Amino acid sequence: MNDRAMITDASVTGVEHWTTKTTKDAEVRLFLWEKFADAPEGKPAILFVHGSSMASQPTFDLHVPGRPDSSAMDWFAARGFDTWCMDNEGYGRSDKQRPINCDIPNGADDLAAGTEYILQTTGASKLLVYGISSGALKAALFAAQYPGRVARLALDAFVWTGEGSPTLAERRKKLPEFQSKHRRPIDRAFVHSIFDRDHPGTADEATIHAFADAILALDDSVPTGTYVDMCSKLPLVDPAKITVPTIIMRGEFDGIAGFDDLIEFYKRLPNPDKQFAVMAGIAHASFQQKNYRTVYHILLAFFTQPELVYHGG
Repeated sequence: MNDRAMITDASVTGVEHWTTKTTKDAEVRLFLWEKFADAPEGKPAILFVHGSSMASQPTFDLHVPGRPDSSAMDWFAARGFDTWCMDNEGYGRSDKQRPINCDIPNGADDLAAGTEYILQTTGASKLLVYGISSGALKAALFAAQYPGRVARLALDAFVWTGEGSPTLAERRKKLPEFQSKHRRPIDRAFVHSIFDRDHPGTADEATIHAFADAILALDDSVPTGTYVDMCSKLPLVDPAKITVPTIIMRGEFDGIAGFDDLIEFYKRLPNPDKQFAVMAGIAHASFQQKNYRTVYHILLAFFTQPELVYHGG
């Protein structure tokens, strides 16, 4: 489906899109959101992939009074990119009717459908892809399955085996509860816990409140599948199958992404065009941290790296 609605402000245009994922038992409508400055034609396209507990627009198109450039989509759009995000099935404005827990492989299927739509709509040959937390797992799994669609891959707050992750160790205590149902409730206290669990103080209160407002305006519950997968089914991604240029981005205080776990994953990536970035003073939700401009800088540098002219013979 190609339904659209357009919203324009003085600097950046936002366009609502819808596409359909065909499954064996349903046609699943998926919501996509595009933002660009002036016109999108001829610009490199970025797809931002959200995590386990919130839809895409609160994560990537958040607006906080007094906090310049809170919207990562606006910031990258102002620098010449055609920016996209999408709600995975079970989140935000995408369909929620199927009785499934919307796990990570299902999310990778969403990305297959979403990227097919974006490539057809924009005429781009490949996309720049950024995923955070379980969104990084979805993005990595998708990139392994569809390397021809990915120009560069950024994995933020990623987890490979789960080794050395205090957050996952704590979360496993509730695994039977997550396995018993398809959705879990979220509320304002839960959103605050995301910022309190690793290293309190990395995000300011106004941003946390605005983030919670945006999340809860769309969802009062979210699927359990990513939690079940991250607590009981890791590893889900084989680094040897990720052949595209890749950056691993790890917040200094992130309780999900064990440092040694990520180093071992990084060592096994076959493409020599790869980077590992430690983001000082940052915990888990990178774009909502006080040091969010550091995240933007690292990501912009990676996405604008010149093409190699020599590959070693």
